[in-house]
Amino acid sequence: MARYVFGVDVGGTTAKIGLLTESGEKVDFWEIPTRTENNGEYILSDVADAIRSKMKERNIDDSDVVGAGIGVPGAVNIDGNCYQAVNLGWEKVNVVNELHSKLKLPVKAGNDANVAALGEAWKGGGQGYQNMLLVTLGTGVGGGIIIEGKILTGAKGSGGEIGHIHLDDNEYEACGCGNHGCFEQYASATGAVRLAKRILAASDEPSILRDMEFECKDIFDAAKKGDKVACDIAQHYGYYLGKGIAITASVINPEIIVIGGGVSKAGDILFDLLKPSFEKYVFPGCKDAKFALAKLGNDAGVYGAAKMVLY
Repeated sequence: MARYVFGVDVGGTTAKIGLLTESGEKVDFWEIPTRTENNGEYILSDVADAIRSKMKERNIDDSDVVGAGIGVPGAVNIDGNCYQAVNLGWEKVNVVNELHSKLKLPVKAGNDANVAALGEAWKGGGQGYQNMLLVTLGTGVGGGIIIEGKILTGAKGSGGEIGHIHLDDNEYEACGCGNHGCFEQYASATGAVRLAKRILAASDEPSILRDMEFECKDIFDAAKKGDKVACDIAQHYGYYLGKGIAITASVINPEIIVIGGGVSKAGDILFDLLKPSFEKYVFPGCKDAKFALAKLGNDAGVYGAAKMVLY
């Protein structure tokens, strides 16, 4: 008889929950509101209640469940301690102990970006590979590192924070982290727009971007249409993206590099843009890493959380 596992991906607005088989077959996915009032004291109780309700609905016994994994938007160490999940109102919470006390099932916990990486390695763009780097390009640049099939957590759960690799000594604007010249200042969606505005300001060349309040997507759309300035912006963007990935790859030597997040919707053009600087800066022994786009979208965290329980 098949056994089941639950995966939970907690966000600031909703918590996504999945019921899967041990082999990763999707049985049921649903969402519940994330109640952040009173410093998020209800969140884990709500998760436990939702899982228990689903077990009752489907007549699933405790003995049929391997456990529940949970990803949260904060650093989580190997003991399950989450340090300052601002979006949830948490200062320090031992997610494993608290959810286990409410759920009475085995529990594992991790940072949401790292957990999403594990999901992509299990059932997404990195399926079939044991050593993977996930790069998520959205408002910031996130990362997740999978080594020998497991999450690289780090001492306090901050492993994989590749967005704050230093890339440029001459950057005069501060990153959100307080440093200057961070990876995400150039390769995030907001970073791409910032680069574009600088390049447009330094040139008088015509561009369709000058006539609009553009977003990151508009830059790549214009580049695909042959807009000369947009192509220049895209080349600059690719330079930084490739360099940041090269530095990371030289340390962890991944078999495959998976790119996700909103910017990844630009598609394969990203690989064409990043590969020149990737190949320039990466350690030769790491140059043969494959590239792929993420496949699981918003479900990656649920799959990854479930997978945590299985190893």
